[in-house]
This record gives sequence, structure tokens and C-alpha cells, in this order.
Amino acid sequence: MAAKKRDYKKEYADFHSKPAAKKNRAAANRARRAVGLKVGDPREVDHKKPMSKGGTNSKGNLRVVSRKTNRKKGSK
Repeated sequence: MAAKKRDYKKEYADFHSKPAAKKNRAAANRARRAVGLKVGDPREVDHKKPMSKGGTNSKGNLRVVSRKTNRKKGSK
């Protein structure tokens, strides 16, 4: 039996084009621009005080870290 082909357009519409997902993606992009990270840079922006805990995208709350460091921290 052949595997069912994935409908990538539908997956994108169902998960990535929701208003909340767009808002989160836009906030992450604003933070990257604020610290000067370019497209393709493997590093990530870490919020010292996570946005989920009331932090902001102000430069004083942002730092550039490796992906591993940022993912390990989570939103503590």
C-alpha cells in the first residue's frame, strides 16, 4: 500500500498561517533585527526575561546565544 502524499500547502495553512503563529514569528523577527542578526545566522536571540513572562524586545532584554544554549534555557 502506497503512503499518502503530504499536502504541504494545507499543513502550512493549518499551522503556520494562524494569527497567533504570525504574531509570534513577527516578534521573533523583530528581536533578530534589534540585535543585528542577519538571515542565515545560526545564532538565536535569547530574551533574558522571556516574553511569556512579560519580557519585551528591548535591547536591554536581548542577547545573542547559540541555538543549543537558547533551547536548553527554555522559558524559565
